[in-house]
Amino acid sequence: MKNLILTVFLFPLFGCIQQDAKVAPPNIIFILADDIGQTQLGCYGGPYHTPFLDDFASQGMRFTQAYSSAAICSPTRAALMTGKYPARLHLTDFIKGNSYPDSLLQQPDWQKFLPLEEITIAEALKELGYATGAFGKWHLSQEKRPPESAPYNPDKQGFDEYMVTYKPIKKQTDPEADPHNVDSITDRAIQFLEKNSTKPFFLYVSHNAIHDPVMEAKSSIEKFENDTALAALNILPVLAAMVERLDKGVGKLLSKVNELGLADNTVVIFYGDNGGKDAYANQYPFRKGKGWLYEGGIRVPLIIRWPQRVKANNSSDFMLSSIDFFPTLLDIAGGNPNKFTNDGKSFLPELFGENRQIQNTQYWHYPHYHLGSGMKPASAIRKCKYKLIEWHEALLLGKEDAYELYDLEQDIAEQVNLRNELPEVFNDLSNDLTKWKKSVNAQMPTINEP
Repeated sequence: MKNLILTVFLFPLFGCIQQDAKVAPPNIIFILADDIGQTQLGCYGGPYHTPFLDDFASQGMRFTQAYSSAAICSPTRAALMTGKYPARLHLTDFIKGNSYPDSLLQQPDWQKFLPLEEITIAEALKELGYATGAFGKWHLSQEKRPPESAPYNPDKQGFDEYMVTYKPIKKQTDPEADPHNVDSITDRAIQFLEKNSTKPFFLYVSHNAIHDPVMEAKSSIEKFENDTALAALNILPVLAAMVERLDKGVGKLLSKVNELGLADNTVVIFYGDNGGKDAYANQYPFRKGKGWLYEGGIRVPLIIRWPQRVKANNSSDFMLSSIDFFPTLLDIAGGNPNKFTNDGKSFLPELFGENRQIQNTQYWHYPHYHLGSGMKPASAIRKCKYKLIEWHEALLLGKEDAYELYDLEQDIAEQVNLRNELPEVFNDLSNDLTKWKKSVNAQMPTINEP
């Protein structure tokens, strides 16, 4: 049994929201897309067909420097739920991960499910009187499917209602029949809205799309087969079709929000769990994609709409990551983020265009090999305009090529390594990264003995 003591303040941390008996706390809808890079939406300049999300972006704030806390799904989702770095949780790879007995390094014995002792944002909001629902991909249980998944499913982590979905099995799933469950997830989310429209709610809509296997209805794929803009970036027509279905699902959900008269008092968030898979679509202008600590693997879309609170058709270059949602959502709901131990910071002032905080330094830690992308164990830090990547193989072997340093303002594609040209910047970032790893007790790989 978890002990959760939460003090509710009528005037939250930044004094931006005044709630009383006549003003209901805002509803919160969090839409999480799987394996979708920042430029895979039209509103971010990508050649994809996303009219509903583009319209949604025009009604709120679009973040240009939003990151995921990991380049793969489970660690990001754990960070999102708890506000803690994956390295602190020791949940640093996708569940259940892979073993690499013949690799140069031995990966650590990492955490393979989200412990029940961890307080989630759903539990914190539930204590504030919110109805909570989670529909779609969970990926934080020790197994994906029941009965083994049951002890760690969303109902054990603060969600009143839930439905867990899974990626399709390529040879067993009909691509013509909603293979990635976009429609079923959306329909179940709409049922939750209809049931809870008269009270504050937190709705977590976690799509399987656009994760592989890439599958979609034939007629949808055919629409994009002669699209030259897609072909120029090696974007598979089937992936474009998957993005379009996801976009339609978001549009259907937002239409229901309007129909129920909830839009004005509902915060809607659209976010990606990591970058897109480079094998299916070039993540231009970013380097690489899912699995990598280059920008293509961790720079993700984030759009937030809150009518009458957040300025419409606005953009922000404020830097944040998955860990920052826990305190921000709690702040929005009128709670006290300081009552919880987590790594994130509320970015509510940025949403309101007030009292901009100092840009957050962001950290990543991945002491594993990633089969799908070819990524090797590494850590990284982003501080101001600079980013440093530390490669664990070379580091543990004492080689000189253990680090890559980039100026992201001048080199967003991460092509020019400034490790030797900027010694002071390198020393600052490398020392900061080392201190951070120690502070969160980050697990490091070890050299495999022959």
